[in-house]
Amino acid sequence: MLELADINSFYGKAHVLNDLSLSVKAGQVVSLLGRNGAGKTTTMKSIMQLVVPKTGLVTFQGVPIAGLAPHKVAKMGIGYVPEERRIFTDLTVLENLEVGRQPPRSDTVTWTYDMLFDLFPNLAERRGNRGREMSGGEQQMLTIARTLMGNPRFLLLDEPSEGIAPVIVEQMTKIILQLKSEGLTVLISEQNLHFAQAVSSHAVIIESGVGKYAGSFADLDQQPEIRDAYLSV
Repeated sequence: MLELADINSFYGKAHVLNDLSLSVKAGQVVSLLGRNGAGKTTTMKSIMQLVVPKTGLVTFQGVPIAGLAPHKVAKMGIGYVPEERRIFTDLTVLENLEVGRQPPRSDTVTWTYDMLFDLFPNLAERRGNRGREMSGGEQQMLTIARTLMGNPRFLLLDEPSEGIAPVIVEQMTKIILQLKSEGLTVLISEQNLHFAQAVSSHAVIIESGVGKYAGSFADLDQQPEIRDAYLSV
């Protein structure tokens, strides 16, 4: 469904992604793993074309998307949940959700308020609250829910467990598994290995923008030297 082939992305003269390749099949939940500064967020932004790769190929459902404007990438059905959340703090939960609305797509779930409130009970209770009145975990949930209002085929989640309480991380695990059961394809950027294994079957490990592993968690468990080299603190 999504493929990156030999991507090279830069910030100014800083070479962040080095010939990075990865692929995600339809219906998969894949975790992009690596330490801080490994290039995970840049990978997400390179998919969304917020950072335009200098070389390499990005394809979504077989269509090249490198060089497209980010809003056109979103209209193709890729939803992006940034690490910074970026909710509208002066708007209510319902108003934030409305901002994310896009037309229905024939080949994926059409999300409604009721469906999202079933998925995110915390938001149902806070639907009239403004964004600034919510906890960090609730803001994270709101960001995901707002993105789902765009009816994406493919979801990018950048560090969804970062900086939120363990009880919210548990809720986030259930939410992502529910999204998978709905047929949504998901790529998650994560440092929390336990969380990543709970929600996904496959992993891609990067270090200094270079791919070091791509495969199942079952295979990764048989190669502890890779986990220790690239994921241990």
